[in-house]
Amino acid sequence: MSETSKVSKADAEVEQQTTVAPKDDPTAAPVAVVDPRLLVREEGLKGYLTEFKRKVKGGELGSLPVFIGLIIIWTIFQVKNDRFLSADNLSNISYFLSATGMLAIGLVFVLLLGEIDLSVGSVSGLASTVFAVFVVNHGMNAWLSLILTIVTGVLIGALHGWFFARIGVPAFVVTLAGFLGWNGLMLWLLGSSGTINIPAESGPVHLLGQSSFFMDQAIIGAYVLAGLAVLSMLVGSFMDQSRRKAAGVPFRPTSEILLRVGALAVASFAAAAVLNNASGVSNALVIFLASLVIVDFVLRRTTYGRKIFAVGGGIEAARRAGISVPMVRISVFAISGGFAAVGGMFFAGQTASATLNAGGGNTLMLAIAAAVIGGTSLFGGRGNVWSALLGMLVIQSIQTGLDLLNMNTSIQYMITGAVLLGAVVIDSVSRKSQKAAGRA
Repeated sequence: MSETSKVSKADAEVEQQTTVAPKDDPTAAPVAVVDPRLLVREEGLKGYLTEFKRKVKGGELGSLPVFIGLIIIWTIFQVKNDRFLSADNLSNISYFLSATGMLAIGLVFVLLLGEIDLSVGSVSGLASTVFAVFVVNHGMNAWLSLILTIVTGVLIGALHGWFFARIGVPAFVVTLAGFLGWNGLMLWLLGSSGTINIPAESGPVHLLGQSSFFMDQAIIGAYVLAGLAVLSMLVGSFMDQSRRKAAGVPFRPTSEILLRVGALAVASFAAAAVLNNASGVSNALVIFLASLVIVDFVLRRTTYGRKIFAVGGGIEAARRAGISVPMVRISVFAISGGFAAVGGMFFAGQTASATLNAGGGNTLMLAIAAAVIGGTSLFGGRGNVWSALLGMLVIQSIQTGLDLLNMNTSIQYMITGAVLLGAVVIDSVSRKSQKAAGRA
């Protein structure tokens, strides 16, 4: 190889890009796609703007519509009732979003495959009932009952996945049957009374109650959590930067890392200050946020997570890559069932009981809506678990705001339905834009 044919490592980094031809027009000129880390490192703020414009034109809107929607929703309700953004009301929003949010986390896994799980509401209700039967009727240890309850949810989900992946029954039909069947089992276990009251001092129920807070000291707990979040992001970002430097691939510059960490610090400590003005950070919210962090790591940083996205992006391509599609499908539905059971425990913690209404009503629809509104695509292959948090913020804000205005439940349903439709429309339009730009 001649000297003129050699390219330095630095030049290779700057020139590292791919060319993609739009799928709808193979004869069109290829579009250069530059790694955004290179744009930021080489152009600074201008690189940010260039990358932002590219994403918007290409239909890669991410969480932008959700944040804009939240700002609009909060502004409207605050104008209508100045108590909406009060510390007490925001504390209530943060607490009550966690139960349905747990169901939404599990649904994100299923939606990433382009499938649906209609059984999560019934499974969550059954889980709270199973826990109550173990603790109240059989006097079993509460924590052992919790473990068995979650295992029950996982096994139910795995059963759904087995019928879907091995027998070939459509997921819609399998989980619809589960929605009916598990709801019937819950009613049978509850008996004629329709309710089993759980002692409020029972470990998990007490932990997830509205009066239980992190570290039992509101101010210390809130700021400790904020500090841990900032420190974790700082350490993780610099470790990622170091690995990328060593591998000779594009990496985020230190200035960008500090900017991102600074933004998180402002948001985290501001949220801690607001919650401290109420009662502090509830244990339910802490567990919900911890679950999001762990699941986000699994999806983005592990081989298993990449397999889920691969199967959701294209089954045949995933199969040819050596991925066991049936096992991924079964495991995903098992995860959904497990999170449904955890969500059922959150509902039990809110009411200290298992009732006929547990997991019923519009719980299923709200969980699905949360995942979709937050940005997870119904078509599979695109999304993240943080959509469960963003979507639930939108939904819970609407419900709480309308309650403050004494609006009828029918209005809540109509507005939530309109927001869900808007989210799906945005998703569909962005997919078309990505196809036109050759990025789908």
